[in-house]
Amino acid sequence: MTTKSKAAPLTTSKGKASARKATPKQPLPVPERLKRLFTSLCAQVDGGHFSNAIKTCDKILRLSPGDADALQTKLFLLLQTEQYTPALALIDEIETSNKGEHAFERAYSLYRMQHEDEAREVLKELKEGNGEEDRGVVHLEAQLNYREGGYEAAFELYNQLLDTAEPQSEEHTDILTNLQASQHHLEFITSGYLRALDALPTAVSSTLESNPPPAVSSPHAIPSASQVASTSQPQPSEKKPPRKSRIPAGVIPGVTPSPDPERWLKKSERSTFGQGRRKKGGAGGGATQGASVAEPSVSAVGGGGGKSAVKGKKRK
Repeated sequence: MTTKSKAAPLTTSKGKASARKATPKQPLPVPERLKRLFTSLCAQVDGGHFSNAIKTCDKILRLSPGDADALQTKLFLLLQTEQYTPALALIDEIETSNKGEHAFERAYSLYRMQHEDEAREVLKELKEGNGEEDRGVVHLEAQLNYREGGYEAAFELYNQLLDTAEPQSEEHTDILTNLQASQHHLEFITSGYLRALDALPTAVSSTLESNPPPAVSSPHAIPSASQVASTSQPQPSEKKPPRKSRIPAGVIPGVTPSPDPERWLKKSERSTFGQGRRKKGGAGGGATQGASVAEPSVSAVGGGGGKSAVKGKKRK
């Protein structure tokens, strides 16, 4: 007798896949993950994908809290994307150990949030601590002066920056634009408004000279009785002469008598109605308006022929 040999079980691809799933994948060590995240962060910053770069910074900080490079990069990205409130919060978090490390970034964020007084205080402390002025500090101080109307101080600071700026650079173009804007404001304050007044028509300039603006009085001052009477009574306005094109032919202004103002009313509604007229006698007092006339009878037409008479009348 021949004995049957047992064949070995065949392994299918499905079994291999299940065997692979069974073995868990070992996570990458933290240094390797940080290395990959920093590589992605550099590519995102270079490509201008700042929103994704901020998320990558958050992933790095979850793995390595307090990483100086990640914190500095995130602060730069928040300022670039104009997120000044989160930037101030991050500065407070960074400066827990080293106070004043990011004073310029704090002053810049306050300036962009239109907190000029606080920004000027931070700049003052920064200038006192550094001794010599940084270009960024000088530029920010000029911007503050320009926004607050100190055009002369802004003009001097921009001139100082322009002397040491690299020609044909982006900074040079920016400083030159701000310098020209400050110069235009200064020229208008000193002499520009006078030229603007000279360019006005003679009638407008004479009116401004003859009627200067009223003096500003105290808000608690009580007006006198004459002032109250003069303001309460309306001032008579001078009538302008009519245009020549609107004067009818044959009419001379001031010589020809004016037309009757009641010419548009009915005769019975005029004030001169009934003047200089004689009363006519007769029955009914001479009033004929509204009087009724009796119609002739049917018998009077055609000699009492009735309907035939009427029909004969119509034939005629």
